Amino acid sequence: MAIRPILIIPEPQLRQISAPVLKIDRDVEKLVADMLETMYDAPGIGLAAVQVGVKKRVITIDVARDDAPKDPIALINPEIIAVSEETSIYNEGCLSIPEYYEEVERPARVTVRYQDLKGAMQQTEAEGLLATCIQHEIDHLNGILFIDHLSRLKRDRVIKKFTKAARREAEA
Repeated sequence: MAIRPILIIPEPQLRQISAPVLKIDRDVEKLVADMLETMYDAPGIGLAAVQVGVKKRVITIDVARDDAPKDPIALINPEIIAVSEETSIYNEGCLSIPEYYEEVERPARVTVRYQDLKGAMQQTEAEGLLATCIQHEIDHLNGILFIDHLSRLKRDRVIKKFTKAARREAEA
């Protein structure tokens, strides 16, 4: 296992659509292990493969609280197949947009279909923080960031801030 660097906005790869995983092999298993280690190290509760520069439809999630045992899940080729009409609002953050948080409204419950690491199709219903995290990470696979759910003014302000920081870092 290895900790991989996390891409930060305005990195263009974060806006690209990830390709489906055609075969779950040792490379995918290693990717998932690295993603979990990277996610825990960050620390975060979710990570999409594109955030570590791999444009594959793979996400890792662990919403266990600090005092609870780790409960990691890997979703390969995840697809939301149903959402509730009821919504919920969470103060979201993102490892690719460090130290920035905003309230985002999303469906309160989702049903997601995905493959596990053995290649078996799974389907699960999620609510609360897990539902929000699944939606957030699947958005990444489609080139969407949580800031895209904000007003244009807030989104533009965040992008401008991180673009300036990236420019300063490149010049240093």
